Amino acid sequence: MTYLFNTYIYAPILSVLIFIYRYVAFHDLGVAIIILTVLVRVVLFPIFFKSAKDQSLMQRIQPRIQEIQEKHKDDKEAQAKALMSLYKEHKLNPFAGFFLLLLQLPIFLALFQMFTKELSTGVFDSHMFLGFVDLGAKSIVLAIIAAFLQYFQGKLALAPAKPKEGQKENSTLAVAKIMTVVGPAVTVIILINLPAALGLYWAVSTAFSVAQQVYINRALDKVTQKGV
Repeated sequence: MTYLFNTYIYAPILSVLIFIYRYVAFHDLGVAIIILTVLVRVVLFPIFFKSAKDQSLMQRIQPRIQEIQEKHKDDKEAQAKALMSLYKEHKLNPFAGFFLLLLQLPIFLALFQMFTKELSTGVFDSHMFLGFVDLGAKSIVLAIIAAFLQYFQGKLALAPAKPKEGQKENSTLAVAKIMTVVGPAVTVIILINLPAALGLYWAVSTAFSVAQQVYINRALDKVTQKGV
């Protein structure tokens, strides 16, 4: 497993970053990380977009999910069939959020290893971003920026629709609202203890997600107007 990770994830990402650093970013590690992050998001855009869209759509159809759960509360088999039919109707994957996390994890781990090991080997002769941010050191500012963007993206992803009259708020939506706050808080705790390079990567990647979420919301709003 380690061999596969190093061969197909770590080494390619490191090689691309070094190339960008030396020949595109004018030896500015921060600029190189920004370009690398954008490249990663562009290459994986179809997967990220589909997963994020499914995750948002899942929240928007929570009232219908709750109706099915209440209607078939005494028949789990019928409930499962009805839910699968609903997912098929909207062509969505109910595990989109989990899949999105799994997709980002190996990339983040590769960058974590890269910025905790390679910064001390001399591969990058400068760790500075724009001449004044040391990406090899800890940065609470970048950690807070990354967390704020994550919070903003989470708020954008929340379903705008309110529960129907007489219907309680779905537990899934309630958890999503809690995670909108808890997620960024955990991000700050993690990033303030890591090299600022990781905070910069997370901030740029999340900014990309914000722009993507705005587009997704506009697309889903059109679908909602037709009736989800």
